[in-house]
Amino acid sequence: MPVTIKSEREIALMREAGRILASVHDELGKAIRPGMSTLDVDRLGEKLIREHGCVPSFKNYCGYPASICVSVNSEVVHGIPNRHRILRDGDIVSLDAGVIWKGYQSDAARTHAVGQASPEALRLIRVTRESFFCGIRQARAGNHLNDISAAIQAYAESFGYGVVRDLVGHGIGSHLHEDPEVPNFSRRKKGIRLTPGMTLAVEPMINAGTWQVRWLDDGWTVVTKDGSLSAHYENTILITDGDPEILSLTGESEGQP
Repeated sequence: MPVTIKSEREIALMREAGRILASVHDELGKAIRPGMSTLDVDRLGEKLIREHGCVPSFKNYCGYPASICVSVNSEVVHGIPNRHRILRDGDIVSLDAGVIWKGYQSDAARTHAVGQASPEALRLIRVTRESFFCGIRQARAGNHLNDISAAIQAYAESFGYGVVRDLVGHGIGSHLHEDPEVPNFSRRKKGIRLTPGMTLAVEPMINAGTWQVRWLDDGWTVVTKDGSLSAHYENTILITDGDPEILSLTGESEGQP
């Protein structure tokens, strides 16, 4: 699939999808507490998405059985919600969600502390989020895709963390996954030149230990190979003639550090 340049109409629809998704994440973040099951989180997320008139992007996508990917502690991404998986004080939980608004998509992820998490866990969450902002400072027309990737990697690795190699960000638009791939680590090639109208899902996945991961037998859940904690932070962004626009953050959402 070629990299698509979005029209003003398409950008407007994606901007609204992003606004709705930011609101859903805000509500989920407020609701997270010890004693909730990961299935409780999924049910609330789907309810909020549908109340906004959207369709959950992930529900039945390639067979994924839920609307929200709920990944706890050493789970990197794609955790499947389960009524028996109970969030406990000190856990960290990554929530990855997508919405479709009038045929256009937005994709975003947040990692939250459940109750009172350790200073080490809170630092991992913070650095993962900050690495996203380091990356998108390079998301300017005329730069290359690898400029984003290299900035994310350099920042996360400066804290001794592992940057996941097996999973990457992606283009997004009328499809959830479009070209180009957006790695969180530097490749030898520069990648495409960034152009106004491109829309990308930039999503650092950062491990407290090794970058290596493995898949569980459910075929979806990705976990750290060494059992260390992992955090995930993602937004849908628009390349403009100036600073990139973050489509899945609103004035009420957490802003740039």
